[in-house]
Amino acid sequence: MQIRIALGNRIFAPSWWMTALTILLLTLFISLGQWQWDRAKFKSRLFLQFTANQTSLTDLSTISKALELTNRSTLSLPRFAEVRVTGRWDGNRQFLLDNRMRYGKAGYEVLTPLRLEDGRWLLVNRGWVPFGGYRDQLPNVSAGLAPLQTLQILHGKLDELPVAGLAVGRAAPALSGTWPRVTAYPRIEELIRSFANAQEPIPRIEPRILLLDEKESQGFVRAWRPFSKGPEQNWSYALQWWGFAVLLLALYILTNIKKLRPTE
Repeated sequence: MQIRIALGNRIFAPSWWMTALTILLLTLFISLGQWQWDRAKFKSRLFLQFTANQTSLTDLSTISKALELTNRSTLSLPRFAEVRVTGRWDGNRQFLLDNRMRYGKAGYEVLTPLRLEDGRWLLVNRGWVPFGGYRDQLPNVSAGLAPLQTLQILHGKLDELPVAGLAVGRAAPALSGTWPRVTAYPRIEELIRSFANAQEPIPRIEPRILLLDEKESQGFVRAWRPFSKGPEQNWSYALQWWGFAVLLLALYILTNIKKLRPTE
C-alpha cells in the first residue's frame, strides 16, 4: 500500500522503493557526518594533549629500574609526554617509514634504535627526509650520527607508531637483507622480528617511539604535530554530509507532493 498524506489541495504520495532508498541514504549521510564529527573531536583532544604535555618532563634514565621491576613500559606514561633518555645509537640498523608527506612532497621518516642503559631499545623518530626519486637509492641516514660507543642524552616526546587508514597501505619491514629497511605503518611486532639477530633473537623494543626534539642536532626535518591535518577539515566534512542529508530529505518531500485531481 502506497503512503498517502493529504495536505490541503495537495497530496504527499511517495513510492515505497523511493522511501526505502531515501531512508537508506539518510542513514548513510548522517552516519558519515557523525563519524567526521567524532574524528574532529578526537583530533581536538589530541591537540590539547600534545600541547599540555610540553612541560611535563620525565627522566626515563632515572626510572628505568622502576619500569623493569614493576613490569611497566613507556605505555605507562602519557602520550606526548616530554622525556629525557640516555643511551647509545645503533646507526647500522635503521628503519625508514615510507609514504610520509611534508610540504606536499613524499619522503621517509627515520626510525633509529637507541640502546637504553638497562638493555631495552627505544626507536627514535629523527625526522623526515625527501624521497630521492628512486626506490633502489635510499637516503644516507647515518651521516652525522654518533657512533654506537658514544653515550647520548636526548629529549623528545613519546608517541605511537603511525597507523594506516587502510590495510592496503601497510608494508612490514624485511626480515633479512641490507639496512636501512623500508616499511609503511608497521606494527611493533613486525619491527621486533625485523630487528632481531642471532645475539638478540627477541629484542626488547619499547612499544612507543620517541619524537626527537627539534633542538637536537642529530635529526632531520621535524616540526612535530599530532596529526597532518587539523580538525577543521573534519568539521567541514561533517557539515557537508549533514547538508547532503538535508538536501536529500527536501528533494524527497518536494518531488512527491502532487496536486489532487478532482477524482482523487
